[in-house]
Amino acid sequence: MRKVQFPFVAILGQDRMKLGLILNVIDPQIGGVLLTGQQGTGKSTGVRSLVEVMPDIESVKDCKFSCNPKSNIDDLCAECRERKEKGELETEFKEMRLVNLPLGVTEDMVTGSLSIDKVLTEGIRSLHPGLLAKANRGILYIDEINLLQDHIVDTLLGNMLKYRGLSHFHFR
Repeated sequence: MRKVQFPFVAILGQDRMKLGLILNVIDPQIGGVLLTGQQGTGKSTGVRSLVEVMPDIESVKDCKFSCNPKSNIDDLCAECRERKEKGELETEFKEMRLVNLPLGVTEDMVTGSLSIDKVLTEGIRSLHPGLLAKANRGILYIDEINLLQDHIVDTLLGNMLKYRGLSHFHFR
């Protein structure tokens, strides 16, 4: 169940902000929007209300990273790559996500961590996905980025490689 937000279409003015947000939903390869302005100008409201106009995306079923089943095999996570090679890649449509990055976030919350219990009990490597994995193919919303700890900002920037205008995220 979605929380009711201020309707995106009801935001008056702020045309450049709305255009930037919509273009990033249409083409995530753009790489993001940096919104600046005084408090109370509608930046957070604009981003949060964007959820109502975000489309459903086709994704690999049960993938922690919401891999695109139509992607090149090199752009899939290891689990989806293996499933695709076996011909067992099921898909589903799901809502594009808006993931909030809280100010008190830790590095393992951002990138994910190894599931120690599965390593010890089952002897297999398993990942607890972080916020970057949850935001993959969606939107990662960071309010007040200037208040984040420096190493968190470094982690965020280091996990996005810009190459020929394409964004490759941390699961590679």
